[in-house]
Amino acid sequence: MQRVQKFLHDAGVFFLATTGGDQPQIRPFGIAEIIEGKLYIQTGHVKDVAHQIAVNPKVAICAYNGSEWLRVTAKLVEDPRVEIKKAVLDANPTLRAMYDEKDDNTAVYYLTEAKASINSFTAPRIDIEF
Repeated sequence: MQRVQKFLHDAGVFFLATTGGDQPQIRPFGIAEIIEGKLYIQTGHVKDVAHQIAVNPKVAICAYNGSEWLRVTAKLVEDPRVEIKKAVLDANPTLRAMYDEKDDNTAVYYLTEAKASINSFTAPRIDIEF
């Protein structure tokens, strides 16, 4: 899990794919924090992505760091605890202009049933599960 988080941090931006009806949807994300042994991402309840996750929590993540790419499939579980929202926002203070741990909009999710692979054209694939 730490290796996946480091890859996501190093990439800076990663892409989260969900489904909306029968149409795949993908958008950029930048938040990936390990808290209490779980890898969390953050968004807002008002966004389409949160509505799509509520219907189908299975997601895919892809990131590229310039020489390798990361693929992750996982199921997202929302964590409503204020202390977890606060920890995510404290680790990413630029989000504080839009989110607060006590508002009804801030949504944090942790990855479960995660299967990841780090790939390149020059090295064997690395598989990670958490």
